[in-house]
Amino acid sequence: MSVRTYRDLEVWQQAMELVTQVYRCTQRFPREEVYGLTNQVRRAAVSVPSNIAEGQGRRTTREFLHHLSIARGSLAEVDTQVEIAERLGFLTSEQADDVGQVLTSVAKLTNALIAALERKLAQDSSPTT
Repeated sequence: MSVRTYRDLEVWQQAMELVTQVYRCTQRFPREEVYGLTNQVRRAAVSVPSNIAEGQGRRTTREFLHHLSIARGSLAEVDTQVEIAERLGFLTSEQADDVGQVLTSVAKLTNALIAALERKLAQDSSPTT
C-alpha cells in the first residue's frame, strides 16, 4: 500500500492511540493539576501525531525529518511526564505501563521512519555513475 496522506502512516495511527490513552489517564488527575502536569502531558502527546502529519504534508524529505525529530522529542516529554505522574501517585504503575507500551511502539516506528527517510535522502543526493 502506498502512502497518500499522513493517515496512512502506521506511526500516525499509533500516535493517535497514544493521545487517546493520555487523555483518558489524565482525566483523573487532581483538579489543581489542570494547568500543570495535565496540560503539559496532553500538549506533548498531541504534538506527536500533529508533527508527523505536518511533516508528511511538507514539500521535502528534510522538512519531514525535521518534524519527525520534533515528534521524537515530544515522545521523550510524554515519557518523562508519565513517570512524574506515576511518582506523584496520579497514575498507577499499570496505567503508566500501558501508556509506555504505546509510547515505545510509536518511538520505534518513528525511528524506523527517520532511518528510511535518511537512507532515501542519502540515495537522492548521491552522484549517479
